Amino acid sequence: MSRVRNVVASRRRRNKILARASGFYGSRGTLIRTARDTVHRADAYSFAHRRLWIIRINAACRENGLSYSKFINGLSKLEIAIDRKILAELAVNDPGAFTAIAEKASAAL
Repeated sequence: MSRVRNVVASRRRRNKILARASGFYGSRGTLIRTARDTVHRADAYSFAHRRLWIIRINAACRENGLSYSKFINGLSKLEIAIDRKILAELAVNDPGAFTAIAEKASAAL
């Protein structure tokens, strides 16, 4: 019986990693092992930063009398597509604009 090496699935899996690592400096974007390490590290940093954005948005929502989940629910009902990074920047640097968005979100609930 012949040996099955699953080449198609392996190549597809490696190409996904390399596609996410395209544009990285040097061998980080071309060699599979270093690309995999770099992509995993990038995922860890993006998760940590997203948590920080959510904490900032939640604090600003609490000042406006909303919870984070109700605020996000109100934005989705209004179909306002502002990502969490921009919402966190508004919460820190422009509280007036964030308050206006929070009022619209609470009105939609």
